[in-house]
Amino acid sequence: MTKKLIENQVIAFLGNDDSPDISNPIHSTEVAQAYGFAGALVGGVTVWGWASDTIVEALGKEWIENGWSEFSFRQPTFPGDKLTITATPNDDKNISSWNVSMVNQSGILCVIGEVGLNNAPWIDELVKPTEMAPTDNPDKGELTLEGTSTPADWLAMEVNFSEELCNEFTTQKQILGNSLFTGKKGIAHPSWVAGWGEQLLRHNYSVPSSMHTKSRVQHRKSVKVGDSIIGGAHLLDVYERKAHHFANFDVLLRDQDGLEVAQLRHWTIFKIATTEERENLA
Repeated sequence: MTKKLIENQVIAFLGNDDSPDISNPIHSTEVAQAYGFAGALVGGVTVWGWASDTIVEALGKEWIENGWSEFSFRQPTFPGDKLTITATPNDDKNISSWNVSMVNQSGILCVIGEVGLNNAPWIDELVKPTEMAPTDNPDKGELTLEGTSTPADWLAMEVNFSEELCNEFTTQKQILGNSLFTGKKGIAHPSWVAGWGEQLLRHNYSVPSSMHTKSRVQHRKSVKVGDSIIGGAHLLDVYERKAHHFANFDVLLRDQDGLEVAQLRHWTIFKIATTEERENLA
């Protein structure tokens, strides 16, 4: 690799009407402030998605076809934040990879990650669900620490990646000008793939608000306009930490031909602790 550092900047943007009626109201000012945050939180996969152009600059389009990422969120990102995205080659490991960081205008590290090509070093840890038959409009239960059995497969879902969906995602949600992800020959943005974790969570459970905290994503092939994608999930564990209730689960995505598109491991807070609950731990 000839490049030693790649740096780009982006102004964080929240692509909704700031209403508590959205599917995940932690992305609204009213609800986020009720939990003690300064304002509406920008979604995790959206924030990470802004690093995609930097990653493609480092690794090429091949990363979307056959690459991996591992990233975690250290601090929230709010609309209007100025994020500096930095990618540096990692020469200290046996595998070729790049370290990625996202720092806001106050110098606060918001996101840290690592990306590479081919199989991720943790690929053998991921569990593939056996339940992959899509179910429409399932009866949604409540996800709880006490009443949820683990490990267990979740109900799968299917989404057609239409040209309309492709363009809507990158012009209204992700807000990027990269032609790779728009038009009749567009492919799905990496954050659309990473977003399947939260989609499958809400496909199976009624979750008032959630906060994505970490992901591992192994890309197998790109999603092209017209593809139908089936996603299934395998719940590994539910647990409590610092008064928050977490779910950890693996996701498998396949296309209409049965070819694997991606595998994910996803960590999310499905029950966010209130300010009072967090203060009681102090």
